[in-house]
Formats: sequence, C-alpha cells, structure tokens
Amino acid sequence: MNFPSKLIESAVDELAKLPGIGRKTALRLVLHLLKSEAEETTDLANALTKMRNDITYCQYCHNISDTEVCSICANPLRDQTALCVVSDIRDVIAIENTAQYKGLYHVLGGVISPIEGIGPSDLNITSLIERIPGSEVKEVILAISPTMEGDTTSFYITRKLRELGIKITTIARGVPVGGELEYTDEITLGRSIVERTSYNKL
Repeated sequence: MNFPSKLIESAVDELAKLPGIGRKTALRLVLHLLKSEAEETTDLANALTKMRNDITYCQYCHNISDTEVCSICANPLRDQTALCVVSDIRDVIAIENTAQYKGLYHVLGGVISPIEGIGPSDLNITSLIERIPGSEVKEVILAISPTMEGDTTSFYITRKLRELGIKITTIARGVPVGGELEYTDEITLGRSIVERTSYNKL
C-alpha cells in the first residue's frame, strides 16, 4: 500500500498494530482524524496518553482503576460476602453489564496454560487466597470461561480454597463450553450468574 505522506503511513502503521485493525481500516481511521477538527485529534491523543500513564490496578481485586482502590471494592453497598473470580478485566465489565451481580471481584490476569508457559505463580492466585481470611467472604464464585485452560484454573483454585472451608460455586453452564465470557450475550451471562451451581456438583 503506497501513501502520499510518510506521516500518514506512520500513523497507519501504528493503528494497524491494534487487534482487529487491518491496514485498510487503519487508513480510514487516519483519514477520518485528518478531516476532523484539530482539537478532536488532540483530545484523543491526550486521553490515550493520560490513560496509559495514569491508569492503575486495584490493590485488592486487580481490576483497572483510577485510584489504588477501585470503585467496586470501595463501594460499601456491594455484597461483601460474595467474591467473583474472573480471568480478565473484560469479564468484570461483561458481568457488570448484566446488572445481576452485586458482590466483589478478583481478577486473575489470565488462566493456567502450560502450552503458553503460564503457571499459577504467574496469576493473581496467591493474593486471592490471602484476601479471604479476615474478610466477610462466604462464597467464591468461579466465573472463568469454560475452556480447557479455564477448567484447569478453576480446579486448581478450588483445591486451594477448600482448605479455607468456604462455599465454592461456578456460574451455570448456560455459557457455551469453549466460549469466552466477553462474547456471551448479557441475558445468558446474567442467567448464568443468578443460577450458579456448586463447583463440586459438576
């Protein structure tokens, strides 16, 4: 693809590095920005820079946050007895959009995957185990995508949590096996949260 400007080519190259963005789509975005008011482009650049430099992770649940403690963990109206374990930040967003869950979260930051060299020590599992004693948590909900890696992660966490003597459940399998939570429609995901079952019954 030939460009009339090295500046446009450079912008296209950078945008094309984003997931799901090919060079043609990147070119359309660049041309759109070029036609927009200069202030809009500056606002976008400033927002991205500020996000990249200032974003942090909650010290309790590892969710993205603007402060040391995220808005969910800091909200006294959330159910302190329920802790939903997810693999990714996008899963928190997906579950929150169902408006069916009012408890707390814990983001693992991935799943156990020997093929990719990801073990338990690479995830936020230790902090999960450590945050439960002394807390009000009575139930841990494993809301991890039902893939082979996800099930392996759930099994590992269950073995660790059994020593604490708390209730362990998993979301109902209304979510298709092999599917990802972020792509599940809100009705199905919401029903899965409401109708969660004991992990030991699977």
